[in-house]
Amino acid sequence: MRPYLDKASPAAWKAASAYSAAIAEEAERLGLTLQEAELIKVRVSQLNACAFCLDLHSREARGAGIVQQRLDLLPAWRESALYSERERAVLAVAEAATRLPLSEELKADLSGAQHTLGDEAFVAAEWVALTINMFNRVSILSEHPVRPRDAGGEPITRS
Repeated sequence: MRPYLDKASPAAWKAASAYSAAIAEEAERLGLTLQEAELIKVRVSQLNACAFCLDLHSREARGAGIVQQRLDLLPAWRESALYSERERAVLAVAEAATRLPLSEELKADLSGAQHTLGDEAFVAAEWVALTINMFNRVSILSEHPVRPRDAGGEPITRS
């Protein structure tokens, strides 16, 4: 078992957590909604197959008011009419920031997203996507476990 990066280097984890909080604050200031930020975090975590972050941010997304159906359909967002133009734009940013290097198709997606969101919210979406990509890698490399939870999202303790 590899060491948990957050536990093995608490100063680095504290700095990463402060960075994440600064990005969240700046994203809100730049006009990205909490729901949009959570959609980015869930989609990036899906693409990276980060079970720990997917578990965490699916719960956070529901807490931010995103209904389960929209989370269930997130892998097929391009084929669904349930997402607004802005949501589609932030999801395009999430995918482009995760599927590097940028292809011509991803560059076109980013251009469309920038047009839809405006420069400030577009930059905020990019920062949120970059940040969750980093945290996905911390959790994947650390092999953070996903704890079983009940229907209300509370951890199940085994006797």
